[in-house]
Amino acid sequence: MLEPELRAHVEASGWVREMGLQILSAGPDEVTARLELSAKHHQGYGIVHGGVHCGVVETLASVGAAAVAHPRGQRVVGLDNHTSFIRAVSEGTLSARAIPVTRGRTTQVWAVELKDEEGRLVAGGQVRLLCLPAERTLG
Repeated sequence: MLEPELRAHVEASGWVREMGLQILSAGPDEVTARLELSAKHHQGYGIVHGGVHCGVVETLASVGAAAVAHPRGQRVVGLDNHTSFIRAVSEGTLSARAIPVTRGRTTQVWAVELKDEEGRLVAGGQVRLLCLPAERTLG
């Protein structure tokens, strides 16, 4: 499970809170989450905005990578996010799952899938993250 300090950091994220993303489980081998969709997630045509999918992919990959890096005295930042939109959705609940592709000392890659209530793939992505010393200033 996620260390208390790291969990507090994730739960304090404005984006996670505003989007209503619920992290269900988090660790170095898997991260799972749920997202109840509403109008705040929609783009102009009434379907979920692609940025929401990208944000979920980025968040779950970052949480998983941090669960690996934090005990090593590191933190992680995303280097790239490749998210594909497979199926349009506008309502219901999305479930998301992230698993590591590689958990290296300097970079990690995590794969994420988002599925609808019927288990159909809605979006999928892969994020590459850089592992930095915790004392390094970001920004």
